[in-house]
This record gives sequence, structure tokens and C-alpha cells, in this order.
Amino acid sequence: MSNVFIINAHEPYPFSEGRLNGTLVEKARNHMENKGYAVQLTTMQAGYDIDDEIEKHRWADVQILQTPCNWMGVPWSFKRYMDQVYSAGMDGRLCDGDGRTRKDAARQYGSGGTLAGKQYMLSITYNAPRTAFDDPAQDFFGGRGVDDLFWPMHLNYKFFGMTPMETFACYDVLKNPDVANDFVRFEAHLDKLFPALQ
Repeated sequence: MSNVFIINAHEPYPFSEGRLNGTLVEKARNHMENKGYAVQLTTMQAGYDIDDEIEKHRWADVQILQTPCNWMGVPWSFKRYMDQVYSAGMDGRLCDGDGRTRKDAARQYGSGGTLAGKQYMLSITYNAPRTAFDDPAQDFFGGRGVDDLFWPMHLNYKFFGMTPMETFACYDVLKNPDVANDFVRFEAHLDKLFPALQ
């Protein structure tokens, strides 16, 4: 596990320039490189080449998706990225379609991933406070957690045969931020999941 591909999915909005997500990406990159990992980075705002992005997915042992939660999911520019890159990669580079064929339609849907053995980590920034999650008394999420909210993203990676690492989240980043503590927690999270390479 020596190759790490980091995606900065932030989309600037009038109330959110993307500094926190950008800083988390740089912290992750520096952390990984200091521990001996090779790192590649894609930022939605910098543009990308579809075939290059597919090859980054194939090269990486681990992918880190750094994203804000925008309207209960990823920003539109990363959704466009998925529509372009992931659809192109269904030719066998990321997955062999959905795993079924006309001759073998009984095979399980979603079993065509070609990235088995690779992992991914979600790192998400939320306007919602930590207390909004995992508490049945909170009406909006109804007891659901951050991974429940991002279940579609987990399924996208599972479609490729990848397995999850523990999700990281920053909470209440607009109304009650605790950025200094978020950075400490992020470093500790990376330390736990990514040991120094020999």
C-alpha cells in the first residue's frame, strides 16, 4: 500500500471558498509523502483528462476523496467527473460493466469490479454538527450516520471492487468551526490508517 491518489472534490460556493478542503488535501499529501508514500492529486477546479484519471485509479493502492457534503452528497463537478471517468472505465479498466452478461444475467449485479485489493477513504466536511448524526432523537437524519448519508459513494467504490477505510469528518464548519482540533484529529486519523513505509 504505497500509492495514494487524492481527489479534491470541492466546488466553490458564495458561502464556502474551499479553504478547509484544500488545506486537508495538502495535509494529507504532506503526511503521505513524509511517510514514504507516492501521491497523485486531482482537483476538480484544475480540470482533468479522463484516461489519466482512470490510470490514477488503477495506479493507486488507496484513494482519498476529500469532499464537502453539498445537498446531502458530493458537489456537482465531482458528479460530472464520475459520469465521465467512471463511465469510461466500465470498459474493464475500472470494472467489467456491472459484472453480468447477456449470457450470464444471473450473476450478481455489481460484481464486475476490477480494482479488488484497493481501498478508499472518505474525508467529508459538514455544515451539520456532530450531534445531528447517530441520534434517533434528531429528526433530520433520524439516527443515521455520515456513512449512511454517503452510502451512494460507498456503493460507487464497491462497484469497482474496492474496500472502505474508516471515514473522517469535520462538523459544523460554517457556524461553529473547530478547525485546529479538526487538523489534530485528521493527522491522528491518517497516522492510524497509514503507517510509515520502511
